[in-house]
Amino acid sequence: MSIWIDSDEKLNHMLDALSDKHLLAVDTEFIRTNTFYPKIALIQISDGTQCFLVDVLAVRHFEGLKQLMEDPSRTLIFHACAEDLEVLEHGLNIIPDTIFDTQIAAGIANVGYSMGYARLVQRLFDIELDKQETRSDWLARPLTDRQIEYAAYDVAYLHSMYNVLTGMLSDQGRQHWFEEESLAVYTLVSDRKNTQDYHRKLKGAWKLSSEALTALKRLCDWREITARALDKPRSHVVKDNSLLEIARRMPVVADEMRGIDDLYGGTIKRHGHALLQEVAIAGQDQSLQRLPEPLSKSVSAVMKTMRVALNSLAEGIELPLEFLSNKKELESIVRSASQGACVWPERLNTGWRQSLVKPALQDVLKEVQF
Repeated sequence: MSIWIDSDEKLNHMLDALSDKHLLAVDTEFIRTNTFYPKIALIQISDGTQCFLVDVLAVRHFEGLKQLMEDPSRTLIFHACAEDLEVLEHGLNIIPDTIFDTQIAAGIANVGYSMGYARLVQRLFDIELDKQETRSDWLARPLTDRQIEYAAYDVAYLHSMYNVLTGMLSDQGRQHWFEEESLAVYTLVSDRKNTQDYHRKLKGAWKLSSEALTALKRLCDWREITARALDKPRSHVVKDNSLLEIARRMPVVADEMRGIDDLYGGTIKRHGHALLQEVAIAGQDQSLQRLPEPLSKSVSAVMKTMRVALNSLAEGIELPLEFLSNKKELESIVRSASQGACVWPERLNTGWRQSLVKPALQDVLKEVQF
């Protein structure tokens, strides 16, 4: 049974009921289809017995909820919490202090990497959940009975997961590993806000000249500001591939942007002047260094050898391979090593990865001549 919270008075009653609870399960429902920012619609909170559904669209004052969720003595159980943390911070200025992410815990305990909530429920408890309401309109009111049931189920098993997974982590002696990964979630959420190097992510940006890359960065920065101001997805302003081609062409007049894929007449009419201005101003900026080319075959082969070594390590310590190191980190290591001075990513210089992952990769590099 779930309790619908759609007024400040009901919220205060809920806060009173939860004031002495130090372990709460939390989830959020939001929409992020045609907007830049997520639109939070619902917060589900369970104390393991009762489930409260907080209608964010109806409640006006959230100070008490903020205090409840930010209390460091209270642990909040989430599943795959990165987006939830982002949504809570943007929508309600709530930044939970102490979290337990069941998806991360399941990975560290070697139950499975990046498992969805329903799949993890099935794996741990042999219960199959209906996930058909995942993409429904959570901003609609009233919600359907099916939506309400779905929302409640999203926190119904989190306490049981917590009990099982904490036991597994304790038995395996991996509590510290889990704590490291949990702290990294906050870094991930913070990094998502930093778009200063967005231009580096665009496929094919490495082909651009120094001047064109400088223009691309300025174009990406302009689009970021515009998308936020209009509250529209980046692609609704100008698509990545269009920005890349504008930077390559370095147009001076609007006609020089005709024929660019996905850059339609309406877009040129709305944003053409601003795009041309950014290209022109970029000519006054200090030119950026060109991006490195894709790895050569010989260097790529070293990366493959690293993956083989990590796979062997993962099997030996019974941990999903994906937790050890990612492709971006391996590429950074190989690039720097091939240039004569190996630079290790921060994650591999601290904690459990420093004692397990780094030595395995160092052994590979010892056998390589670039």
